[in-house]
Parts: sequence; C-alpha cells; structure tokens
Amino acid sequence: MIKGAKKQTIFSQYLIWHFIDMPKEILKAWRNFLLFNLNYFSIPLLIRTLFSYWRQYQWSYGRGFDAARYLETFVSNLISRILGAIVRIFLIIFGIICEIFIFFSGLIIFLTWFILPLILIAGLIFGIFVIF
Repeated sequence: MIKGAKKQTIFSQYLIWHFIDMPKEILKAWRNFLLFNLNYFSIPLLIRTLFSYWRQYQWSYGRGFDAARYLETFVSNLISRILGAIVRIFLIIFGIICEIFIFFSGLIIFLTWFILPLILIAGLIFGIFVIF
C-alpha cells in the first residue's frame, strides 16, 4: 500500500469522479468538437479569403490595350470574385449554424450530466411505487 494515500469510500470516489473528473473530460471533448467544426468548415480561412477568385479562375488582361478585351476580362474576374464570395458566405453561415448546434448540444449534455444522479434516484423511487 502506498504511504500517505487517503482511504476513500467508493461513494466518495464516485462523487469525485462524477462531479469533478468527468465534467473536466466533458468540457475537453466539447472544446474539441467546437474546434474540429471550425477546422472542418475552415471558417477563419473562408473569412480571410472571402473575396478571392472562385477556384482561382482568373483571366489575364494580356499585353497591349484593347478596351473590349479589358472590359471582358474585368467583368469575368469580377464575376469570379462575386461567385467565390457567395459560395464562401453560404459555407460560413452553414459552419456557424453547425457551431451553434454543437455549442447548445454540448451545453445540454454538460448540464444533463449533473442531473443524472437525480434522474436515477427518481427512477428508482417511481419504479418502487409502480411495483407496490
């Protein structure tokens, strides 16, 4: 036996596990889910590159000056940037909606964890009343 180790009852070990150790682990898992979602949808990157060309489709203006070609290239590049911004905005919105869903799901799971012993006791009492 290790010297200096405190003797704990199984009930006190359960209370420490249920109300101290596991909430820390739940918070770590919740944080990992939130960070994974940000990385999965690349929300920071999408915000930084919001007005970049869509799929790097970019037309060159060429050499010399031709007004028609210059206008056509300018409009094509503008459409590519607008299309890229629209697609990125939808992905950002969908990623944020998923992030909000994960946040509230984690909150419900975290708060439910503390209520579980009460639900267990209530279920046992209700079961005893149903039997008798």
